[in-house]
Amino acid sequence: VQEKQYVSGERGDLDIVAVASEGGVACVQLFYVRQGRNLGNKSLFPRSGDGAEPGEIISAFIAQYYLGKAVPAQILVNVEPDDKAVLEESLSLQADRKVSIQSRPRGERARWLKMAQDNAALALASRLASAGSTRMRLTALQTALELPEPPQRMECFDISHIQGDQTVASCVVFVDGAASKADYRRFNIRGIIPGDDYAAMRQALERRYRRVMAGEGKLPDILLIDGGLGQLSTAAEIVGELGVAGLLLLGVAKGPDRRPGMEQLFLLGRKQPLILPPDSQALHLVQQIRDEAHRFAITGHRQRRGKAKTRSVLEDISGIGPKRRARLLKQFGGLQGLSRAGVEDISTVEGISEKLAQEIYAAFHGNK
Repeated sequence: VQEKQYVSGERGDLDIVAVASEGGVACVQLFYVRQGRNLGNKSLFPRSGDGAEPGEIISAFIAQYYLGKAVPAQILVNVEPDDKAVLEESLSLQADRKVSIQSRPRGERARWLKMAQDNAALALASRLASAGSTRMRLTALQTALELPEPPQRMECFDISHIQGDQTVASCVVFVDGAASKADYRRFNIRGIIPGDDYAAMRQALERRYRRVMAGEGKLPDILLIDGGLGQLSTAAEIVGELGVAGLLLLGVAKGPDRRPGMEQLFLLGRKQPLILPPDSQALHLVQQIRDEAHRFAITGHRQRRGKAKTRSVLEDISGIGPKRRARLLKQFGGLQGLSRAGVEDISTVEGISEKLAQEIYAAFHGNK
């Protein structure tokens, strides 16, 4: 944060690519400099890093990352790629101008390259430390649940609504102790009695695991349910009806006063809950997964509720289709801006007559 953000004497555009590797894991740090100003950086962890030399990693990264993208005039690297000449020729053809790759810059550029290299090393160390911590938590969970081996894939469901309105169920997935967000799913729950969390959970589990049993996705080793014995029994009934076998069901119930660290874990066939100490690595992993499912469900509920509010105002007006609705929201910067607009302003929107503008105004303000 304290590093100087401006490269003195620098006028052109350049990218800085630095790689650090250790223990079969590689980190690529990418900095963007445009018109002499650092526009930001990011850490990337290529899968091809296992066993590859730094020069090979840099080469593969540049070839893949810049394919079809805008290429700066210069790319600084901390390790010269093995096929530097081929890469320069390929990137120059793509950019329709000369692109150079340099590994031994001087002055200010050398300082920036060193900073990128240090950042890559720090990010890699953090990733390795995190991976070690994750392994410890998985092993702790294996011990706590008396499993033959650490769980690889875990899924957790949660339900979110306000007084039964716009109910959304979430499913989050953790693979090897880390969130796999590409596998996350949300389910808009319909056709149930408002506020019936058991029915909502049943619908979400049925929809999820029917698809999995049909070949869309993988079964988890552990299925976590936010709730106690009641929710756990419902989940067991559903997976049994679907013929799902081979997964452990775990209920996560909030403890006394709903305080974090006092959670009770329920397993099928055990009447007494498993209570882990507040500093348990296994409990921390369960809390993380449960909290992520809760966050993902709440976000989905808010989005669904927001869409419903928009529909209730505009979609009930005859003559307001998707295109006109989009024009209205774009011109006034959203529903709140539209609610403050007068009839004359609304009628200036393309496709909105004065009569329709009056109907829109009345929808927000009544028949005043």
